[in-house]
Amino acid sequence: MTKQAPAPNVPRYLQVQQMLQDMIEGTEYAPGDKIPSERELAEQLGVSRMTVRRAMDNLVRMGLLERDSTAGTRVSAPQVDRLLGDPQLHSITQMVAAAGGQAGGRLLDFQFAPAPSKVSARLEVPLGSPVAVIRRLRLVNDLPFCLETSYLPAARVAGLAAEDLAGNASLYRVLEERFGIRAGVGESVISVSHATSFEAGALGLLEGDPVLLYRTVVRDEADRPFEYLKSVNHPQRVVFKIGERRGAN
Repeated sequence: MTKQAPAPNVPRYLQVQQMLQDMIEGTEYAPGDKIPSERELAEQLGVSRMTVRRAMDNLVRMGLLERDSTAGTRVSAPQVDRLLGDPQLHSITQMVAAAGGQAGGRLLDFQFAPAPSKVSARLEVPLGSPVAVIRRLRLVNDLPFCLETSYLPAARVAGLAAEDLAGNASLYRVLEERFGIRAGVGESVISVSHATSFEAGALGLLEGDPVLLYRTVVRDEADRPFEYLKSVNHPQRVVFKIGERRGAN
């Protein structure tokens, strides 16, 4: 990176902002790349750290940069559009691909456990009946964008094992191919929450940072609930969109 002569009548922080934006939108940085620190940029460009900070703050607000509590400032990953009311119930892999990213995932936990009251009510099963609990971290370009916990009635997925969901395996594909369960409609709720210590660590946030909490009950084609999903979403890497039918009033 080289110094540039100041443009007349353009504030210095805007010059720095444009310089960084050109590099981000060009080929010098890829999504997820860490950029130099404020101090390093200030020294390279011959400006104050306050000037660099102001430029970077603007780029964060524009969604081009994101600050990571553990890894400094990075070029933003592609934003993943999660479609609400979509009858196709797009898989994570489809959603990430549509955003121009590479999908990935890590299975964090798999177990069978008694259903607590909220889960039993959502799945319409008796309180305490066994359910499969699947917790996965979903990635776009190797950066985490959501932490998902799925609850499935154990009686409908007998024989399901952690090995079935290794890597970025599609849960819905496994359910359809092995258990004959095809996803139909979903009933979803979105709210703003605050990251717990565990959620913050998984998503690269600070404890207490705002997150987008997505909860849904997915029903099969016979209108029976087969999954209760709780999804904690990174606020800078996920956008929820509402699909509307043409001709609707």
